[in-house]
Amino acid sequence: MDGLPWWRMRFSYRNATIVVCFLNVVAATFLLRGFFSFADKRIARANQPNLAQMRYIMESEQIRRSMEPLDLIKRIKEIEEEALTEPGMETKQVPKQTAAVDLSKRLNDLRAMNDANSLKALEEWRKRKMERARQRQIERNTTITSQT
Repeated sequence: MDGLPWWRMRFSYRNATIVVCFLNVVAATFLLRGFFSFADKRIARANQPNLAQMRYIMESEQIRRSMEPLDLIKRIKEIEEEALTEPGMETKQVPKQTAAVDLSKRLNDLRAMNDANSLKALEEWRKRKMERARQRQIERNTTITSQT
């Protein structure tokens, strides 16, 4: 070992492999960084609207705002405020309205009765089904025991 030059003793295949791998990792890192930064710039440019698109967007917003019924919206808000500020006035119910309320109550009561009846019928059906299943099981057991 004394006869070998200093650079030859430190330069082995293992050390050379480590150095080459390190350089490959550094090069790959730079390439990936450059690729992703280029892609980010391209995406940013693609998402940025140009002047004509911006003008079109602004015009469409102005048209949409001009088509809003502002007077109607103001009047609706006034009516809502009047209804909230005048609790002393009782609203008269129209006969049709009272009939509709009565009819909806009767329909709800009928639905509740139907639900109870259907639940009772469902429970009876389940009981009959379980009884039939028990009978079949008993018949199978008797046929199996009689065959052996």
